[in-house]
Amino acid sequence: MENIALIESFSEFKDEKSIDRVTLMAILEEVFRSALKRKFGSDENFDIIINPDKGDLEIWRNRIVVENGEVEDDNEEISLDEAQKIEPDFEVGEEVSEEVKLIDLGRRSILALRQNLISKIHEHDNTNIFKHYKELEGELYSAEVHHVRHNAIILLDDNGNELVLPKSEQIRSDFFRKGESVRGIIKSVELRGNKPSIILSRTAPEFLVKLFEQEIPEVFDGLITIERVARIPGEKAKIAVDSYDDRIDPVGACVGMKGSRIHGIVRELGNENIDVVNFTKIDEQFIKRALSPAKVVSLKIHEAVDGEKPRVDVFLKPEEVSKAIGKGGVNIRLASQLTGYEIDVQREGVEDDVELTEFSDEIEAWVINEFKNIGLDTARSVLDLDLSELVKRTDLEEETILEVQRILKEEFES
Repeated sequence: MENIALIESFSEFKDEKSIDRVTLMAILEEVFRSALKRKFGSDENFDIIINPDKGDLEIWRNRIVVENGEVEDDNEEISLDEAQKIEPDFEVGEEVSEEVKLIDLGRRSILALRQNLISKIHEHDNTNIFKHYKELEGELYSAEVHHVRHNAIILLDDNGNELVLPKSEQIRSDFFRKGESVRGIIKSVELRGNKPSIILSRTAPEFLVKLFEQEIPEVFDGLITIERVARIPGEKAKIAVDSYDDRIDPVGACVGMKGSRIHGIVRELGNENIDVVNFTKIDEQFIKRALSPAKVVSLKIHEAVDGEKPRVDVFLKPEEVSKAIGKGGVNIRLASQLTGYEIDVQREGVEDDVELTEFSDEIEAWVINEFKNIGLDTARSVLDLDLSELVKRTDLEEETILEVQRILKEEFES
């Protein structure tokens, strides 16, 4: 009766976890053999017969008959008298098979056995989940918000499996309530203490790529290829596209009429501004396109030195400098990521200029750094921008900027 009840409880796991019959039998045998080893010291002379579907379990111990008084190992040998109690015809040297009842293992062993079996089945289930999601790494995935923590959002998918969207993988403007559907890419899948940890990301560049594949048929079909991506999540992204079909305008196909195709992607990413540019293997041309919307007059490429990024001097008209740099330096930073070049902005037609650091005796270092943070590192670059623009793009007070400009005018233009 105990055998049947025990196996029936295991069969429930089989149905619940969708474990195939062969796998369940292997797990059952492994667990029972571990219990036999603990009880008898060895499991090599035991036969285990299991039918989990019917709830049948039989354990048989095989021992060799020896003369009375010559038993050296109770587990592997049985005296002639004991053997003949089982079957009178047994003789010395023959093998005796005797059924072992679960109750013979002891109640404590039975409880430990059941717990071990449940653990093994869960472990098997977790391994299958791990393998399933590991194959989905880098793929677009949707799940529903289960609950919100201060440092992460816990999600459940349609199969009831848990995914985690950490704060670091969320776009700054993301705000989700319980029950809402969330899209991202499966960034990583790891086994932690036999339990799969599935991390979702909405900040990875690959998420942008997958959204393009989903929303733009030509990208999905391979007619348009995404060559490079640079992204500051929630703020701005630049994506370089190409096509092997000369009849296709890759940028136009991705953006759509009046931005119709890209609008859904922008909305998904919290109104992240997306620049789509034509990719080319000609570095000079690609750098110019990457700095859009600024118009580059000319540029000079310097080869990489000692493993550092290659550098390029980009010459622009003074009114184009702020466009190239972008608010908070975002545009030039993304252009650098996209092209792989360290970009230095130079003002075309301005022959005489002085580095801001030359005024360190009169202007405090933290003020100079505020200008440098937005790409303004010379006297002319600070004087060329309107006061309102400088106030908007830096954390400096209007009075401080006016004082700096006064100092620069007196020293630089005198």
